[in-house]
Formats: sequence, structure tokens, C-alpha cells
Amino acid sequence: MAILPVSALLTFDLVPVDSRKRHLLRFGLLSAAMYLLWFGVYEHWLAQDGRLDTVLSNNIAANSAVVLRVLGFDAGTAQANLVTIDQRAVVSVGHPCNGLVLYALFTGFILAFPGPIRQKAWFIPLGLVIIYVVNILRVAALAINHVYAHGTVDFNHHYTFTFVVYSFILLLWLAWVRRFAQPQTEAAVA
Repeated sequence: MAILPVSALLTFDLVPVDSRKRHLLRFGLLSAAMYLLWFGVYEHWLAQDGRLDTVLSNNIAANSAVVLRVLGFDAGTAQANLVTIDQRAVVSVGHPCNGLVLYALFTGFILAFPGPIRQKAWFIPLGLVIIYVVNILRVAALAINHVYAHGTVDFNHHYTFTFVVYSFILLLWLAWVRRFAQPQTEAAVA
């Protein structure tokens, strides 16, 4: 039985892997590790405390009402996280829909992918703002959907708008990979 050196375990030299696969493996392992870290921090601290989720849910609801008012609706909020149109409750922004997990997912993907820290320092906040705005627009659109096509709200909430939001995250990540991540040199690929 052969004993592997510790360096082989730390550098994933157990099986020959070309450079591109090594980068993909590194990205996958870092993403998984960051997800587990996020899950642990969220489940054992943030979710139990609840204040961050509450503030974010209330903020998304309030700003969605602002968007609706700009569009000409008589919109407001009730109970802080409930969006109303014409004094009727149309959307409740629950903790799973406030975008916090999306922010963590996006941040983890950018941090896990190679690239200059200076680029990450501005790209991550910009991406978070874009995701935040998309989420506000999603909630406003669901409110309008509730008024004009109530029967489709459940489908649009669970599928259509989920697809739209995750597509934005994918597009942001692809923009990072293609424009700002560290390019592979010929020597590294060969």
C-alpha cells in the first residue's frame, strides 16, 4: 500500500488533472465550502436572531411599494412586510424571498472564482445592488400580477420570477468570468 505525501492531498495530485479541470475543481470545492459556511452562520445565528431577515423583508416591501407608486398604483405597506394596492394585501415578503440567500450565493461564486481582489471589491457590491433592485422589481411585478391575473401568482412566484432572478445572477457571474476574472496563461493551460 502506497502512502501519499501530504502535499499530494493538499494540491489534489491524487489523479492527474489538467489545469482547466483543476480550476473547476477548486471553484466547486470553494463554492461548496462557502455554502456550508453560509448555511452554518445563517441557520445557527442569523435566522435565529431574525433581525437581518426582518429588516431586509420590510425594506424590500417598502421599496416595492415605492416602485408601484411611481407606476401609478395606490400602493403602500401594512405590517411592514406586506405590500398593498388600494389598501388590499397583495404580496407578503417572507424571509425566504428577501434576497439574503441570493446575496450570499452571488458573493460566494465571485469569491470562489479566481480574480483580482480589487476587481472583486467593487464587482461584488455592484452585483448585490443589481440583485437587490431585481428583487424589488420582482416583488412589484408579483403585486401587479396579483391585481390583474391572481390565478397565475403562485406559478409566477415559484417559477417565472425565480428563473428571472437566478438568470440575472448567472449573467452577473458570467460577466465576472469573461471580463474580470484572471485569464489563464498559455503555460497554465498547457
